[in-house]
Amino acid sequence: MRTTALARISVGVTVERRKARSAWADFLWRPVSVFTGSPSAAPWTPLGMEAETTLFYAGQAAIELHRTETSSYRDNLVSGAPALWIVLRPTASELPYELVAVTADPAEGEGFTDAGNSLVEQVPMPPDIAEMVGHFVAQHHIDRPFVKRRRDGPTLPDRKERTEQ
Repeated sequence: MRTTALARISVGVTVERRKARSAWADFLWRPVSVFTGSPSAAPWTPLGMEAETTLFYAGQAAIELHRTETSSYRDNLVSGAPALWIVLRPTASELPYELVAVTADPAEGEGFTDAGNSLVEQVPMPPDIAEMVGHFVAQHHIDRPFVKRRRDGPTLPDRKERTEQ
């Protein structure tokens, strides 16, 4: 797949499986963290177990950074709680989910929640990733003023003309 990204950050994702207290589901899944790099472990390798919770390495993804999205990245970084959005899609195979994407763009993260049954969770952005995204923004951001577009369309009669009819 071709991409227009100017930079990519390789990350690994950890997911938590918790025993559900429900008649409709056995387990609840949620992404819990992202880290830089790519471990040698295979996707869906259990990392640890505690009571009714198991932590898994879900797999590797790449955060793609585009120069046209720098204002979104910047807003995310200055929000006080920079975040990443992780997208998991249910599978029909033995693996519970497929890791679809990890993004630093809040609008893109929200866009993944629009349709389908994907699991989309926001997790804290690690400081090393925040630093890389910050460098990208500093290097590529250009302030563009908002320009309201004037619409060309049928002209309406003046208010006076409309009331006289």
